[in-house]
Amino acid sequence: MNPIRRGWGCKKVRSFSRAENEEEEKMKLKVYVDRMSQPSRAILIFCKVNGIEFEEVQINLAKQQQKSPDFKKINPMGQVPTIADGRFNLFESHAILVYLACAFPGVADHWYPADLFRRAKINSVLDWHHFNLRRGAMTYVLNTVLAPVFGLRLNPQAAAEAEKLLSSSLSKIESIWLKGNGKFLLGGFQPSIADLSLVCEIMQLELLDENDRSRILGPHKKVLEWIENTKNATRPHFEEVHQILYRAKTRFQEQRSMGGNNTNLSKRLGLPSKM
Repeated sequence: MNPIRRGWGCKKVRSFSRAENEEEEKMKLKVYVDRMSQPSRAILIFCKVNGIEFEEVQINLAKQQQKSPDFKKINPMGQVPTIADGRFNLFESHAILVYLACAFPGVADHWYPADLFRRAKINSVLDWHHFNLRRGAMTYVLNTVLAPVFGLRLNPQAAAEAEKLLSSSLSKIESIWLKGNGKFLLGGFQPSIADLSLVCEIMQLELLDENDRSRILGPHKKVLEWIENTKNATRPHFEEVHQILYRAKTRFQEQRSMGGNNTNLSKRLGLPSKM
């Protein structure tokens, strides 16, 4: 066996003491999120599935709480999700998922394997995600549904270009990473942090008109099956964390049926300014 294949993995250890109750409370993991944010939902689900004790701190992006001086002391970028683990602050969802998988005892190896080669494959999926699936999905949802909520105009050209990238990304997921007998990415029989991150992204398509959603996802049977497998592997937490998205979906549908505009709906939903 290659000497670097195992043994250089992250170890499930903590880097500071939690001996005293008072000190432990001060150093309890805090997770700063807005549940309308796809990456925020991925972090919450991961913590809940793996029994990681944490305090959820709601950052209302609609009210621009992420721009407050207090929050910017924790994350100067002014974004969610962010975590504070004792004296250690961290932002960017993929970095957070890696840290949580490595730092907390009891997290199953399949989420971020000690096998260096398999972990590198997971990292490659996560790196690809930002400028492909996420870029396509976010831009398409913004320019077909959410732009009026933020006082912006819908941009059909941007939506058309984003749909091409989104559809291409879904095809690549099927042809490259959902091959083999496994139910999950990279032929896995159990989910990794990449599965969770990407599926939470695709879930944002719930906000679309049902015809648009079906047109985009319908041809990708493997993707639809993979989404269901990931939901099942993380239940009941997946559905619980996504309740806010389902409520938003219902209200958008009601608004469409009444022929209203999304600007008025934003006040009812309290939707964030950044999804």
